[in-house]
Amino acid sequence: MRRDTFLKSLAALAAAGSLPLSAQAAVAVKMMLPANPGGGWDTTGRALGKALQDAGVASSVTYDNKGGAAGAIGLAQFVNGSKGDPNALMVMGAVMLGGIITGKPPVNLSQATPIARLTSEYNVFVLPANSPFKSMAEVVAQLKKDPGSVKWGGGSRGSTEHIAAAMIAREVGVDPARINYVAFRGGGEATAAILGGNVTVGGSGYSEFSEYIAAGKMKPIGVTSGQRLKGVNVPTLKEQGINVEIGNWRGVYGAPGITAEQRKALVAMVEKAVKSKAWAEALEKNGWTPAWLAGDDFANFVDSEFASLRATMVKSGMV
Repeated sequence: MRRDTFLKSLAALAAAGSLPLSAQAAVAVKMMLPANPGGGWDTTGRALGKALQDAGVASSVTYDNKGGAAGAIGLAQFVNGSKGDPNALMVMGAVMLGGIITGKPPVNLSQATPIARLTSEYNVFVLPANSPFKSMAEVVAQLKKDPGSVKWGGGSRGSTEHIAAAMIAREVGVDPARINYVAFRGGGEATAAILGGNVTVGGSGYSEFSEYIAAGKMKPIGVTSGQRLKGVNVPTLKEQGINVEIGNWRGVYGAPGITAEQRKALVAMVEKAVKSKAWAEALEKNGWTPAWLAGDDFANFVDSEFASLRATMVKSGMV
Protein backbone atom coordinates (compact mmCIF):
# COMPACT_ATOMS: atom_id res chain seq x y z
CA MET A 1 0.00 0.00 0.00
CA ARG A 2 1.28 3.46 -0.89
CA ARG A 3 2.19 5.66 2.03
CA ASP A 4 -0.39 8.36 1.20
CA THR A 5 -3.12 5.73 0.81
CA PHE A 6 -2.13 4.19 4.14
CA LEU A 7 -2.23 7.57 5.89
CA LYS A 8 -5.66 8.35 4.43
CA SER A 9 -6.94 4.99 5.65
CA LEU A 10 -5.49 5.64 9.10
CA ALA A 11 -7.13 9.05 9.24
CA ALA A 12 -10.49 7.59 8.25
CA LEU A 13 -10.28 4.94 10.96
CA ALA A 14 -9.34 7.52 13.58
CA ALA A 15 -12.24 9.78 12.56
CA ALA A 16 -14.63 6.86 12.93
CA GLY A 17 -13.21 5.99 16.33
CA SER A 18 -12.13 2.57 15.10
CA LEU A 19 -8.49 2.77 16.12
CA PRO A 20 -7.34 1.73 19.58
CA LEU A 21 -6.97 4.78 21.79
CA SER A 22 -3.20 4.56 21.82
CA ALA A 23 -3.14 4.91 18.04
CA GLN A 24 -5.49 7.89 17.89
CA ALA A 25 -4.22 11.45 17.76
CA ALA A 26 -5.24 13.82 20.52
CA VAL A 27 -8.37 15.74 19.53
CA ALA A 28 -9.77 19.23 20.13
CA VAL A 29 -12.59 18.76 22.65
CA LYS A 30 -15.56 21.12 22.97
CA MET A 31 -17.00 21.08 26.49
CA MET A 32 -20.52 22.35 27.21
CA LEU A 33 -20.88 23.55 30.82
CA PRO A 34 -24.66 24.09 31.29
CA ALA A 35 -24.22 26.43 34.26
CA ASN A 36 -22.64 29.75 35.10
CA PRO A 37 -18.99 29.86 36.26
CA GLY A 38 -18.20 28.91 39.84
CA GLY A 39 -20.48 25.94 40.42
CA GLY A 40 -20.09 22.18 40.51
CA TRP A 41 -20.63 21.54 36.79
CA ASP A 42 -18.21 24.28 35.85
CA THR A 43 -15.56 22.96 38.24
CA THR A 44 -16.11 19.37 37.09
CA GLY A 45 -15.94 20.21 33.40
CA ARG A 46 -12.77 22.25 33.69
CA ALA A 47 -11.13 19.57 35.86
CA LEU A 48 -12.08 16.92 33.29
CA GLY A 49 -10.73 19.09 30.48
CA LYS A 50 -7.41 19.43 32.26
CA ALA A 51 -7.35 15.67 32.86
CA LEU A 52 -8.08 14.94 29.18
CA GLN A 53 -5.07 17.04 28.24
CA ASP A 54 -2.94 15.58 31.03
CA ALA A 55 -3.77 12.09 29.73
CA GLY A 56 -2.72 13.09 26.21
CA VAL A 57 -6.11 12.39 24.60
CA ALA A 58 -7.12 16.04 24.06
CA SER A 59 -4.88 18.51 22.25
CA SER A 60 -7.07 21.38 23.48
CA VAL A 61 -10.35 21.92 25.33
CA THR A 62 -12.69 24.86 24.80
CA TYR A 63 -15.45 25.62 27.30
CA ASP A 64 -18.91 27.10 26.79
CA ASN A 65 -20.87 28.19 29.88
CA LYS A 66 -24.65 28.36 29.35
CA GLY A 67 -26.45 28.61 32.68
CA GLY A 68 -30.12 28.54 33.53
CA ALA A 69 -33.12 26.23 33.96
CA ALA A 70 -31.13 23.52 35.79
CA GLY A 71 -28.98 23.00 32.72
CA ALA A 72 -31.84 22.87 30.20
CA ILE A 73 -30.60 25.94 28.30
CA GLY A 74 -27.15 24.43 27.86
CA LEU A 75 -28.69 21.05 27.03
CA ALA A 76 -30.81 22.62 24.27
CA GLN A 77 -27.77 24.31 22.75
CA PHE A 78 -25.77 21.10 22.98
CA VAL A 79 -28.51 18.95 21.41
CA ASN A 80 -29.21 21.41 18.60
CA GLY A 81 -25.68 22.59 17.93
CA SER A 82 -23.42 19.54 18.19
CA LYS A 83 -25.24 16.78 16.29
CA GLY A 84 -22.82 14.13 15.09
CA ASP A 85 -19.77 15.85 16.64
CA PRO A 86 -17.55 13.04 18.02
CA ASN A 87 -15.44 15.49 20.05
CA ALA A 88 -18.22 17.27 21.95
CA LEU A 89 -18.95 16.62 25.64
CA MET A 90 -21.50 18.05 28.07
CA VAL A 91 -21.28 17.93 31.86
CA MET A 92 -24.53 16.98 33.59
CA GLY A 93 -25.82 15.30 36.71
CA ALA A 94 -28.68 14.68 39.12
CA VAL A 95 -29.59 18.38 39.10
CA MET A 96 -30.39 18.24 35.38
CA LEU A 97 -32.77 15.33 35.93
CA GLY A 98 -34.60 17.28 38.63
CA GLY A 99 -34.79 20.33 36.38
CA ILE A 100 -36.23 18.31 33.52
CA ILE A 101 -38.89 16.86 35.84
CA THR A 102 -39.96 20.28 37.15
CA GLY A 103 -39.36 22.42 34.07
CA LYS A 104 -40.42 20.05 31.27
CA PRO A 105 -38.10 21.67 28.68
CA PRO A 106 -38.63 21.12 24.93
CA VAL A 107 -35.39 19.14 24.67
CA ASN A 108 -34.74 15.85 26.42
CA LEU A 109 -31.59 14.26 27.79
CA SER A 110 -32.40 11.12 25.80
CA GLN A 111 -31.53 13.06 22.64
CA ALA A 112 -27.85 13.14 23.70
CA THR A 113 -25.48 10.18 24.19
CA PRO A 114 -24.64 8.84 27.70
CA ILE A 115 -20.86 8.50 28.18
CA ALA A 116 -19.95 8.14 31.87
CA ARG A 117 -20.74 8.98 35.47
CA LEU A 118 -17.68 10.55 37.10
CA THR A 119 -18.26 11.48 40.74
CA SER A 120 -20.72 11.39 43.59
CA GLU A 121 -21.07 13.92 46.38
CA TYR A 122 -23.41 14.78 49.22
CA ASN A 123 -24.81 18.21 49.98
CA VAL A 124 -24.18 20.36 53.00
CA PHE A 125 -26.52 23.01 54.43
CA VAL A 126 -24.83 26.11 55.79
CA LEU A 127 -25.72 29.33 57.59
CA PRO A 128 -24.16 32.73 56.84
CA ALA A 129 -21.53 33.63 59.45
CA ASN A 130 -23.74 36.43 60.83
CA SER A 131 -26.90 34.28 61.04
CA PRO A 132 -29.02 34.57 64.20
CA PHE A 133 -29.48 30.79 63.99
CA LYS A 134 -26.88 28.36 65.29
CA SER A 135 -28.18 24.94 64.24
CA MET A 136 -30.52 23.02 61.97
CA ALA A 137 -32.84 22.57 64.97
CA GLU A 138 -33.25 26.35 65.22
CA VAL A 139 -33.87 26.61 61.46
CA VAL A 140 -36.51 23.85 61.69
CA ALA A 141 -38.20 25.59 64.65
CA GLN A 142 -38.50 28.78 62.59
CA LEU A 143 -39.66 26.77 59.56
CA LYS A 144 -42.50 25.29 61.63
CA LYS A 145 -43.41 28.73 62.98
CA ASP A 146 -43.37 30.57 59.65
CA PRO A 147 -42.27 28.54 56.59
CA GLY A 148 -41.99 31.55 54.29
CA SER A 149 -39.58 33.36 56.62
CA VAL A 150 -36.85 30.76 56.00
CA LYS A 151 -35.16 31.48 52.67
CA TRP A 152 -33.38 28.41 51.29
CA GLY A 153 -30.73 29.31 48.71
CA GLY A 154 -29.19 26.93 46.21
CA GLY A 155 -29.08 25.79 42.61
CA SER A 156 -31.87 25.69 40.06
CA ARG A 157 -35.36 24.42 40.81
CA GLY A 158 -35.18 20.64 40.99
CA SER A 159 -31.58 20.61 42.24
CA THR A 160 -30.66 18.10 44.93
CA GLU A 161 -30.53 20.87 47.57
CA HIS A 162 -34.02 22.02 46.52
CA ILE A 163 -35.32 18.45 46.79
CA ALA A 164 -33.56 18.05 50.16
CA ALA A 165 -35.16 21.25 51.51
CA ALA A 166 -38.59 19.96 50.47
CA MET A 167 -37.84 16.59 52.06
CA ILE A 168 -36.77 18.29 55.31
CA ALA A 169 -40.03 20.26 55.38
CA ARG A 170 -42.09 17.12 54.83
CA GLU A 171 -40.21 15.21 57.52
CA VAL A 172 -40.79 17.92 60.15
CA GLY A 173 -44.48 18.31 59.34
CA VAL A 174 -44.40 21.38 57.10
CA ASP A 175 -46.11 21.45 53.69
CA PRO A 176 -43.21 21.29 51.19
CA ALA A 177 -45.16 23.58 48.84
CA ARG A 178 -44.76 26.37 51.42
CA ILE A 179 -40.96 26.44 51.49
CA ASN A 180 -39.35 29.65 50.29
CA TYR A 181 -36.68 28.38 47.91
CA VAL A 182 -34.49 30.89 46.05
CA ALA A 183 -32.94 29.34 42.94
CA PHE A 184 -29.66 30.69 41.56
CA ARG A 185 -28.27 30.16 38.07
CA GLY A 186 -24.83 29.11 39.28
CA GLY A 187 -22.78 28.22 42.33
CA GLY A 188 -21.04 31.60 42.29
CA GLU A 189 -24.34 33.47 42.67
CA ALA A 190 -25.55 31.17 45.45
CA THR A 191 -22.26 31.52 47.33
CA ALA A 192 -22.41 35.33 47.10
CA ALA A 193 -25.98 35.33 48.43
CA ILE A 194 -25.00 33.17 51.42
CA LEU A 195 -21.88 35.19 52.22
CA GLY A 196 -23.96 38.37 51.99
CA GLY A 197 -26.60 37.03 54.37
CA ASN A 198 -29.30 37.31 51.69
CA VAL A 199 -30.65 33.83 52.38
CA THR A 200 -31.36 32.08 55.69
CA VAL A 201 -29.71 28.79 54.80
CA GLY A 202 -27.74 27.66 51.74
CA GLY A 203 -27.18 24.25 50.24
CA SER A 204 -24.72 22.76 47.76
CA GLY A 205 -22.09 20.07 47.32
CA TYR A 206 -19.64 20.14 50.22
CA SER A 207 -16.69 20.91 47.93
CA GLU A 208 -18.28 24.18 46.78
CA PHE A 209 -18.49 25.53 50.34
CA SER A 210 -15.48 23.87 51.98
CA GLU A 211 -13.10 26.85 51.74
CA TYR A 212 -15.71 29.20 53.23
CA ILE A 213 -16.50 26.73 56.01
CA ALA A 214 -12.78 26.42 56.79
CA ALA A 215 -12.45 30.22 56.85
CA GLY A 216 -15.41 30.59 59.24
CA LYS A 217 -17.49 32.48 56.66
CA MET A 218 -20.18 29.77 56.61
CA LYS A 219 -21.42 27.55 59.44
CA PRO A 220 -22.29 23.97 58.37
CA ILE A 221 -25.41 22.58 60.10
CA GLY A 222 -26.07 19.27 58.34
CA VAL A 223 -25.07 16.95 55.51
CA THR A 224 -27.39 14.82 53.40
CA SER A 225 -25.30 11.65 53.63
CA GLY A 226 -26.21 8.51 55.56
CA GLN A 227 -23.03 8.75 57.62
CA ARG A 228 -20.71 11.63 58.44
CA LEU A 229 -18.42 12.53 55.57
CA LYS A 230 -14.82 11.40 55.96
CA GLY A 231 -12.73 14.09 57.60
CA VAL A 232 -15.76 16.39 57.96
CA ASN A 233 -17.10 17.06 61.45
CA VAL A 234 -20.66 17.94 60.43
CA PRO A 235 -23.67 15.95 61.69
CA THR A 236 -25.95 14.23 59.19
CA LEU A 237 -29.60 15.21 59.02
CA LYS A 238 -30.46 11.70 60.21
CA GLU A 239 -28.35 12.23 63.34
CA GLN A 240 -30.53 15.24 64.05
CA GLY A 241 -33.77 13.28 63.79
CA ILE A 242 -34.57 14.31 60.20
CA ASN A 243 -34.89 11.20 58.04
CA VAL A 244 -33.44 12.68 54.84
CA GLU A 245 -30.63 11.22 52.74
CA ILE A 246 -29.98 12.29 49.16
CA GLY A 247 -26.83 12.23 47.05
CA ASN A 248 -25.59 14.17 44.07
CA TRP A 249 -23.62 12.83 41.12
CA ARG A 250 -22.08 14.25 37.97
CA GLY A 251 -21.27 12.78 34.58
CA VAL A 252 -20.77 13.55 30.90
CA TYR A 253 -22.79 13.03 27.74
CA GLY A 254 -21.73 13.03 24.10
CA ALA A 255 -23.48 14.66 21.18
CA PRO A 256 -26.64 13.33 19.51
CA GLY A 257 -26.17 11.12 16.49
CA ILE A 258 -22.64 9.87 17.05
CA THR A 259 -21.86 6.30 16.02
CA ALA A 260 -21.38 3.39 18.40
CA GLU A 261 -17.65 3.43 17.61
CA GLN A 262 -17.39 7.17 18.27
CA ARG A 263 -19.19 6.68 21.58
CA LYS A 264 -16.79 3.87 22.47
CA ALA A 265 -13.83 6.13 21.67
CA LEU A 266 -15.24 8.92 23.88
CA VAL A 267 -15.74 6.49 26.77
CA ALA A 268 -12.13 5.34 26.36
CA MET A 269 -10.89 8.95 26.30
CA VAL A 270 -12.77 9.88 29.47
CA GLU A 271 -11.70 6.65 31.19
CA LYS A 272 -8.07 7.46 30.45
CA ALA A 273 -8.59 11.00 31.78
CA VAL A 274 -10.00 9.82 35.12
CA LYS A 275 -6.87 7.70 35.61
CA SER A 276 -4.61 10.74 35.22
CA LYS A 277 -2.70 12.58 37.92
CA ALA A 278 -4.65 15.76 37.18
CA TRP A 279 -7.97 14.03 37.90
CA ALA A 280 -6.64 12.45 41.10
CA GLU A 281 -5.62 15.92 42.25
CA ALA A 282 -9.08 17.30 41.40
CA LEU A 283 -10.77 14.53 43.42
CA GLU A 284 -8.55 15.30 46.41
CA LYS A 285 -8.95 19.07 46.17
CA ASN A 286 -12.74 19.02 45.79
CA GLY A 287 -13.55 16.09 48.06
CA TRP A 288 -15.27 14.21 45.24
CA THR A 289 -15.88 10.48 45.48
CA PRO A 290 -15.02 8.62 42.26
CA ALA A 291 -18.10 6.89 40.86
CA TRP A 292 -17.12 5.54 37.45
CA LEU A 293 -19.92 4.01 35.42
CA ALA A 294 -19.83 4.02 31.63
CA GLY A 295 -21.76 3.31 28.44
CA ASP A 296 -25.01 1.35 28.67
CA ASP A 297 -24.57 0.80 32.43
CA PHE A 298 -24.53 4.58 32.87
CA ALA A 299 -27.55 4.99 30.57
CA ASN A 300 -29.51 2.45 32.65
CA PHE A 301 -28.46 4.22 35.85
CA VAL A 302 -29.75 7.56 34.53
CA ASP A 303 -33.12 6.00 33.63
CA SER A 304 -33.40 4.47 37.11
CA GLU A 305 -32.31 7.69 38.81
CA PHE A 306 -34.84 9.71 36.81
CA ALA A 307 -37.69 7.47 37.99
CA SER A 308 -36.45 7.52 41.60
CA LEU A 309 -36.03 11.31 41.67
CA ARG A 310 -39.47 11.84 40.20
CA ALA A 311 -41.03 9.60 42.86
CA THR A 312 -39.20 11.52 45.60
CA MET A 313 -40.28 14.88 44.17
CA VAL A 314 -43.90 13.77 43.87
CA LYS A 315 -43.83 12.59 47.50
CA SER A 316 -42.30 15.93 48.56
CA GLY A 317 -44.96 17.95 46.78
CA MET A 318 -42.66 19.37 44.13
CA VAL A 319 -44.40 17.81 41.11
